[in-house]
Amino acid sequence: MSTFKHISCSCSAFLTTITGSIVSKHQKREIIRSPADFYSTLKAKIRGAKRRVYLSTLYVGKSEHELIETIRAALKNNPELTVSILTDALRGTREAPKPSCASLLATLIQDFGPERVEVRVYHTPNLTGVRKAILPKRINEGWGLQHMKLYGIDDEIIMSGANLSDDYFTNRQDRYHVFKSKAVTDFFYQVYRTVSDMSYRVMPTTEGSGFTTDWPQSNIQPAPLDDPKGYIESATKALATLIQPSGKAASAEQKSDTHVYPLLQMTPLLKPDTSTELPALTAILRRLGTPGFAGSKWTFTAGYFNMTPEVRHLLLESSPASATVIAASPWANGFYGSKGISGMLPAAYTLLSRRFLDAVSHARLSNQIAVKEWRKGTVNTPGGWTYHAKGIWITLPGQQNPSISLVGSSNYTKRSYSLDLEANTLIVTSNPGLQRRLGEEEKWLQEFATPVTRDDYAKTERRVGLHVRLAMWFVTLVGGAL
Repeated sequence: MSTFKHISCSCSAFLTTITGSIVSKHQKREIIRSPADFYSTLKAKIRGAKRRVYLSTLYVGKSEHELIETIRAALKNNPELTVSILTDALRGTREAPKPSCASLLATLIQDFGPERVEVRVYHTPNLTGVRKAILPKRINEGWGLQHMKLYGIDDEIIMSGANLSDDYFTNRQDRYHVFKSKAVTDFFYQVYRTVSDMSYRVMPTTEGSGFTTDWPQSNIQPAPLDDPKGYIESATKALATLIQPSGKAASAEQKSDTHVYPLLQMTPLLKPDTSTELPALTAILRRLGTPGFAGSKWTFTAGYFNMTPEVRHLLLESSPASATVIAASPWANGFYGSKGISGMLPAAYTLLSRRFLDAVSHARLSNQIAVKEWRKGTVNTPGGWTYHAKGIWITLPGQQNPSISLVGSSNYTKRSYSLDLEANTLIVTSNPGLQRRLGEEEKWLQEFATPVTRDDYAKTERRVGLHVRLAMWFVTLVGGAL
């Protein structure tokens, strides 16, 4: 049995027990390269939508009038079309009563009515009462967000880590996979619909902020701000059928050259936690550390370099023939130049990156594992980009290109696995064309990535002050996570 067939059969067995049935048969997939191409593709698909558009994102930029006009035109041109948008309550209403994501989206409801346009905002049950009242808006997002990026149009879905705002459409590098599969799109619509039904509804108003929120009777009960414990109990029941494995995998799917496994991290809504992303990720990394898979290659990237200790340990234990970690340079970090505690985050991530490189050295893996920083100019200056891509590519022994890849919203951090809602797809493929495209994606994301060494972190501009270390400690102490 070839190495790929061996790991494919092995993956199918243990992933099915973790994630449920495989949600894929033969299907077409497109991998988009640039933010501009992502934006043009999204608009084109919305303009051509026949039945449904559902968009799950952290937020829609408050000035994204072109995107809203694209949605508005699609609704005008097709009376059968319905549109549903899910964002986060904390991020989506942060600027209120000034113009905000929620007030912008409310104009669509005003124009087409709630029967055709639905806007929902998820509010974490972790932030209520006195804590919610006293924490500043820029900080309170650290207690949990709706972070899934699901862009579904009819029977296709774009899985990404990108939000819907100008920087993600122009100069913020991410990943974008178009799944042209009704099965995949329908599954994530079920996820989307379930989370929407446990989120506040946005309605337009002519007063104040331009919108109001309510908790419909059709939602699960009670609301998170009224009874967090009861809300979590109801959410756990509502999500059970999507999270729990069915133990079935169709024989036709077993013969497919590409399997897609849906992975969900819904920790704040599940008690007990039965999320599937972290178990699947750690299971794969453990397999790579076994003798049968020694000599595999991998690339790991995250826009915010703060992988969990378990993930870091398993990456170091994976015995790669060669491996690369790609992180955003401080000058390509979205928080670069921000005021307050958030402005300290680029330095905090630099400290964490340095610690990882120290661990690589202590494990005597410096000849096998390289750390690269991605930089294209300097953020907030002409031509400057930020880096937000995340994912994993795994190339098995004897292969030239990756046959396993993880793509979606997760940053692989403590926050992703304890506070936020995340949606991802794990791709396992023997299709040469798809393997080649995954390899091309893995390479082009490194075009602006440069290797860094421990000596680089010793330079004056890389030194991390005591105030940054104290800020990291404070955020962790009061219950948030970077």
